[in-house]
Amino acid sequence: MMMTDEWLDIIEQADELADMLLHSEVVAAYHHAYERVYSDANLVQSIRKFNEMKERYEEVQRFGRYHPDYHIVMKAIRQQKRELDLNEQVAALRLAENDIQQVLDEIGVYIARSVSEAVKVPTGNAFFTDSSCGTGCGTSGSCSCSA
Repeated sequence: MMMTDEWLDIIEQADELADMLLHSEVVAAYHHAYERVYSDANLVQSIRKFNEMKERYEEVQRFGRYHPDYHIVMKAIRQQKRELDLNEQVAALRLAENDIQQVLDEIGVYIARSVSEAVKVPTGNAFFTDSSCGTGCGTSGSCSCSA
C-alpha cells in the first residue's frame, strides 16, 4: 500500500480526533476518578489484595469443588469484590470508564456509518446496533442473530 495525500489527511484527522478526546471533559473526569482511586493508599492495597485473590480464584477454578480451598477462596473473592464494588471512588471510576467507552462507541459507529450502513461495529451496546445480539454480529453469527 502506497502512502498518498489522502492517507496522510486521514492520519492527520485521526490525530486531531485523538487530541480532542484527550482534552475532553469525559477524559478529564476519568483522570480525576482514576487519581482519586489510586491516590488512596488503603484502596490501592485493597485492589492489590483483590488481584492476588483473583489469581488464587483462577487456580481454584481449574480444580473446581475438588480444590481444598474452594469454599474459602470463593467466599473471600465475593466479599472483596463486593467491598470494591460498594466503594464510592471505585464506582465513580467505573462510571467514568463507561462514559469513555460510550463516546468511543459513538465515534466508531459514526465513522462506520459514514462509510456504509452495512458496516458492522462491535460496540457491545445494543443502542448502536440493528441486530438483536448487541455485538454487531462480530461473532460470525454465533450469537444466534441473523445478519
